[in-house]
Amino acid sequence: MKRTETEQLVRFADMLAAMGTEPRLRIIRLLLSAHPNGMVVGEIQSELGIPASTLSHHLEKLKNEDLVKVQRESTFLRYSANAEALQDLLTFLYAECCTRNKAVKPENIVRICK
Repeated sequence: MKRTETEQLVRFADMLAAMGTEPRLRIIRLLLSAHPNGMVVGEIQSELGIPASTLSHHLEKLKNEDLVKVQRESTFLRYSANAEALQDLLTFLYAECCTRNKAVKPENIVRICK
């Protein structure tokens, strides 16, 4: 089913809000660096130094907004960045700023990513 423009705006606003804190943005960046395998919670905690209860809260928020995927492995939870959802968000932003009105030159975005 195709989402309406309003539904997409609400979805993307919620995704951006979920990433709008420094710890959650750090989590997303870390999981992207570990893509596609992701990381178990203990690895994320060790790498970022976030207390377990706080990390659990942040991961839950990111999961609720479909920014991360979670998979149970025995007694561990493995989290990975949801690349498809992030691609949707980036495509939405890119289309507005780089193709419709050319506020940002596409080559500047590509150069940043290299």
